[in-house]
Order: sequence, then C-alpha cells, then structure tokens
Amino acid sequence: MTAHPIHFVGSIPLTDAESVFRTLAVSVGDRAKRWPDGETGDRGYWIRWQKQTFDNHPDFILKAMYEGGPGYKDTLERPFYVIRDGVDPADVAIETMGYAAEAIASYAAFAKLKTDGVIPAAVRFQVSIPSTVALVTGFFEMPERSMVEPIIEAALACEVAAIAAAIPADQLAIQWDVCHEVVGADSGMPLHYDDIVAGSIDRVARHLGLIPDGADAGIHLCYGDPGHKHIIEPADLGTCVALANGIAAASPRAVNFIHMPVPRERSDDAYFAPLDALALSAETELYLGLVHFTDGAGGAAARMTAASAHASAFGIATECGFGRRDPETIPELLGIHAEIVV
Repeated sequence: MTAHPIHFVGSIPLTDAESVFRTLAVSVGDRAKRWPDGETGDRGYWIRWQKQTFDNHPDFILKAMYEGGPGYKDTLERPFYVIRDGVDPADVAIETMGYAAEAIASYAAFAKLKTDGVIPAAVRFQVSIPSTVALVTGFFEMPERSMVEPIIEAALACEVAAIAAAIPADQLAIQWDVCHEVVGADSGMPLHYDDIVAGSIDRVARHLGLIPDGADAGIHLCYGDPGHKHIIEPADLGTCVALANGIAAASPRAVNFIHMPVPRERSDDAYFAPLDALALSAETELYLGLVHFTDGAGGAAARMTAASAHASAFGIATECGFGRRDPETIPELLGIHAEIVV
C-alpha cells in the first residue's frame, strides 16, 4: 500500500507556535516532513497583517479602502497604498516586513521541542512567505505595481537572508505562496505584466534562488480561499502543471516540493489528467490539496483514487491554510489527514 506524506500550507489557528507544534506532534508526527508555526495571531489571514508594513512606512500613504477588490469574493475592507508624492521609488526601501522576526521567534520554540524529543528529529521547520506579486497586487492598484514590485522583492530577499542566517539550513524549509499568479494565468484577475505564465515563472524562480542550499524549497500554488471559496474555479490542473513545470525548470536550485489545490467537487478523471504532463525531477515531492473538512476521509479517498490514475506518488494536504477556520475544527481536520495517509 502506498504511503502518502502530509503537507501543511501554513496557517493553523491555535494559540501560538508551541501549541501548533505540540498538536502536530500528537496528531501527525513525522508523517509530515515539514511543520509550520501556524501563522498564529495577526498573521492568520495570509497577507492582511502586512498592512502594518505600509502604514508604518514614511514613503507610503493610504489612498483608499475598498470593500473587496478586483477578483475577490470576500467583503472585508482592503487597503490600497501609493508612494508619497515627490518620492523617487528608486530611493524607497522596506527595512523589515516581519517574516524573519516571526520565524526566528517560532524556531526557538521548535528547536527546544525537538531537543526535548517532542518534535521528531527528521522534521524541518517550515516558513511560508507570499510572493512579491501577492503583496503588490494585494496592496497597490495597477498604476503603482511596477514601481513597487522591486521594492517589495528586495525586502523579501532581506527577510529570507535573515531567516537563513538565524536558522540552520538542515532544519529549514521555505515555501513561496503563489496565488495571484495562478488566478491571473486563468484570467481571474489582471496583473501588471502581460505574459502572465512566463512572467510568473521568472519571478517565482528568482524567489526560489534566494533559499540557501541545504534548506528545502517549495511552492504552494493556490486559487485563493476567501470565505472558503476560490477566487475562480480551476477547470483542471492544467495551469498548475504548466506553472510547476516552468518554475522547476527555471529555478536556479532544486525544488523540493510543490503543492496544488483540488476542489471538493472534483474527483473526476478530467481534473487530474493534466498531471500526465507533469515533468518534475525525482527530488521534487508533489502534494495535492485534496483534503476537505466537509466531506472527510471518504471524500479525500475518492479524490486520491482519481489522482492515482495520473500520479504515481503524491502527498496530501488541504487546498490552503487553516487560518480562516474555527479552531475547534482543527483536531478533527488533522485526524482526517492522519486517517488517509496510508
């Protein structure tokens, strides 16, 4: 019988990082090779916490707050910023975005629990970071995006460098969260560059090149999760396969894992058929986000059966993070993962 390792995208809405680690230790153990800190507290709604970065920066000002935004189904207010009049974008730098500080603090708890034998020795600490395109698209309107992109890309490079300096490479995994690029490739939202697939491949490959040798590097491909619904529904895995193949080929370093989403309603052969064209090296693990709380182990098993016709080996995950989920559902959701991994 084929074993299916577990992957966690990032957010797990428990009290703090230690609570997340202790919960994973009991529920899944070393069946998951990489454990995130749960992105607890203010980080629970993916990039929303980055509002503080732009609010506190002297070179950005808030232009407007919108209900939702282009391509979004949620109704939460979304802030949009502009560079202050008279400021040359070439002179703007973001000193910190907080990703390294949060990761370093959480790793201290991770390292102690590993020393204490709570966390299995082979498990790595996973840091999930949104792509530059996600932050540019999420916080800036179209006229500003090309000007702001190099500023944010440089800031994220500094965050990764700080993480790599503080956490041993053999204990570390870094995942790039790639959402707007996927939705844009399927014409679900406008992006600020024309050839979306090729442009996105180049950008994500640059991000992967920031991750040091010895650390694991991966990508999470996503169609969004506002209100537990996709921004748009994928026709099949074709776009994810095209992006995965291109990113893996263009990456200056090995890609250790790639995660792709599977909608709850899709246990049909047509959805998984594009996996026949997946061209990854043997060192790249494929994870399919086919676990859904609402139909449990039975629904996941049906999707696994359909996927198995087109992928000889894959791990399992949810489509996105758990951050928008009621914390009381987390034990049952983790139990579904544990039930179906073999």
